[in-house]
Amino acid sequence: MKPIKVGLLGLGTVGTGVVRIVEGHQEDLSSQVGSPIVIEKVLVNDIHKERSISIPEHKLTEHAEDIINNPDIDIVIEVMGGLEPTKQYIMDALERGKHVVTANKDLMALHGRDIMAKAKANHCDVLYEASVAGGIPIIRTLMESFSSDRIKKIMGIVNGTTNFILTKMSKEGAGYEEVLREAQQLGYAEADPTSDVEGLDAARKMAILATLGFHADVALEDVEVRGISQIKKEDIMFAKRLGYEMKLLGIAERQDDQISVVVQPTMVSNAHPLASVNGVFNAVYVYGEAVGETMFYGPGAGEMPTATSVVADLTAVIKNMKLGVNGLRALTPYKEKKLKTDDQISYKNFILLHVEDKAGVLAQITQVFAEYDVSLDSVVQQPNSHNPDAEIIIITHQASQANMKKVFKHFENLDVIKSIKSAYRVEG
Repeated sequence: MKPIKVGLLGLGTVGTGVVRIVEGHQEDLSSQVGSPIVIEKVLVNDIHKERSISIPEHKLTEHAEDIINNPDIDIVIEVMGGLEPTKQYIMDALERGKHVVTANKDLMALHGRDIMAKAKANHCDVLYEASVAGGIPIIRTLMESFSSDRIKKIMGIVNGTTNFILTKMSKEGAGYEEVLREAQQLGYAEADPTSDVEGLDAARKMAILATLGFHADVALEDVEVRGISQIKKEDIMFAKRLGYEMKLLGIAERQDDQISVVVQPTMVSNAHPLASVNGVFNAVYVYGEAVGETMFYGPGAGEMPTATSVVADLTAVIKNMKLGVNGLRALTPYKEKKLKTDDQISYKNFILLHVEDKAGVLAQITQVFAEYDVSLDSVVQQPNSHNPDAEIIIITHQASQANMKKVFKHFENLDVIKSIKSAYRVEG
């Protein structure tokens, strides 16, 4: 049997995992695809660097052209990350008729349309399961298992770093900065954690999921983003007291072909399965018109979970090669993108107010909500020995985002309100 030869761009954490799986599971993989799989060439920054796996030096290269221009290589796996020169490498590989497997969420979120168009023009596959939620096969599920259904909502924890931080804050009562330092020491957070903690990483993943789930070209700039860096210990405490866990959720919703996509800290009811997803684990909840509610849970990152998704895509490409159907699987958005306005986006809200401790204050506050057609689910006055002002916790019923913005604007000009300490979306 003629072997299928693969070029690997990058030999970091995920690339190392890919080599381990391809070489260690060769018998299983060959039996699935009908041919041996050979990693022919690997792009690295330094050929002579010590590594945790042994690769013959003649298979290493510091020049991408040795892979892209090699006529014997059928498939290019990209696990080097970044946007440039990575995008150009992938476009060049597709131009030469090579199929591509990538784990690059940034690239697919920002340039997925161009890459898929190039793939289609050259009858090539581009698969990117590992770009979202590591070892969870959510992309393949959206493309195949939900192909007969109409997805209404995708909601999930798609960033392990922030979930680790919020879990530690909840379970140990620790502060944000303290837990962030621990996450950095453990390798869960980068030295510059901005992409994770400010929600940008999750936003890129949600743009990919929304595009696939709703068949519309959802761009990164269409995602409303708010991170976790401003969450305080008292926010977590109040959430727990009221029966909620704080999670950074990505939420994509569709109603009558109108779409909204957000990433924001959200209070999730303890009755909802997402509330019990802890540590660095990810979970994605999908609501289909026909199937109802489903949840996919697993490790969202790491060498072997992510590499497993990469190699699963590799085997899918090879099976397509055997069937002669490469380039036919790509799903390009075919629906017009219609984004919801603030009037069309609605959800429950948690609000923590510091107010003057005197008679009539609550009446003034509830009057503001009534003025903007926001009904209240519960109102709790919380004693605080450290603050001479009164603390009022309010949870609303479903309210439009437009009306809530008017409420907050009104509160800023209401003398009896000292400050809007916190405001969060509530789910479940």
